[in-house]
Amino acid sequence: MQINSKNVETFDINNTLCESSQIAHNFNKMNIKEIGPTTKNICENIFEEDLSIVTNELVNNHFKELNEGKEKRVRKQNILNYINNRKINIREFFNWLLNNQNDSNSICLLGYLNYHGIEVNVNEQRALELFQKAANLGNIIAELNLINMYIDGKAVCKNYEKAFELSKKLADAGHSCGINLLGYCYYNGIGTDVDMPKGVELYQKTAKLGNCLALYNLAHIYKDGEGIEQDHNKAFEFFKKSAEKEYSDGITMLGYCYNNGIGTNINKKKAFESYQKAAYLGNHYAQTYLALMYETGDEAGNGVEKNTKQAIYWYKKAAKQGHEYAQYKLGELSKK
Repeated sequence: MQINSKNVETFDINNTLCESSQIAHNFNKMNIKEIGPTTKNICENIFEEDLSIVTNELVNNHFKELNEGKEKRVRKQNILNYINNRKINIREFFNWLLNNQNDSNSICLLGYLNYHGIEVNVNEQRALELFQKAANLGNIIAELNLINMYIDGKAVCKNYEKAFELSKKLADAGHSCGINLLGYCYYNGIGTDVDMPKGVELYQKTAKLGNCLALYNLAHIYKDGEGIEQDHNKAFEFFKKSAEKEYSDGITMLGYCYNNGIGTNINKKKAFESYQKAAYLGNHYAQTYLALMYETGDEAGNGVEKNTKQAIYWYKKAAKQGHEYAQYKLGELSKK
């Protein structure tokens, strides 16, 4: 099944929700035939003619995870796991995609591999044109990627009006991913006047579907009281629901709530457990919070034994992901 707005079944907004991935809009012309077919050894169990099925399954699974609000890192790892578990030669698969750009899913997947640097150097410009090409064929995932590219201005000039237009198109078609994005546009004034109540309404609509990202975003809105009456109890509730779905940012913020008594009693033990769980999932915010708890120990009432070695370990993990405070703390501790 091609993931496009022309022939895909409209997702019931009572069953699913989409988060957008972060992508782009225009790339240098490429000759997709410059690498000849070399797929004879692609996999001991998969014939070349089956690769179109593999492509569609990968894209459909990815779309399902977008609907569930899975994190970008998790979605990428699941694509790699799918390929590895089936013992597919990823280089040969990449070459096959280069030579089989005959439908929107194969075009979109090749763009994804280029954008994320899977079996090729990261090439946002190339990925961008592939996503635009697939979007012109009605591919929903490519349209989502373009929306975020227009918002972020990666490899293309920011175009809030176009982002809003595409979001509204997907929302009007009944796609929950578009409803979520449209809420983001209204809440932040992307391509339209700021309308926080409207944005909150759309977030609430999607949060009721159980989407991790929508739950997390709505929790922050309740915590800060922007566009809605501040309610720490609801913030805690939504962070908890997001955490229960293994959303690492939600798990981290649940720890933050326990650590600071937001919507719940202060519980340093539960805060530590939440930070630790999210840290092992690779969340750099959680890694920094965990490192800080190890650095200060019981002196700060953390209920954790002071352990500078562990603090440095987790600061290093976060610093490698670009967390500035972790980088600062790492430099500070290394001088002692």
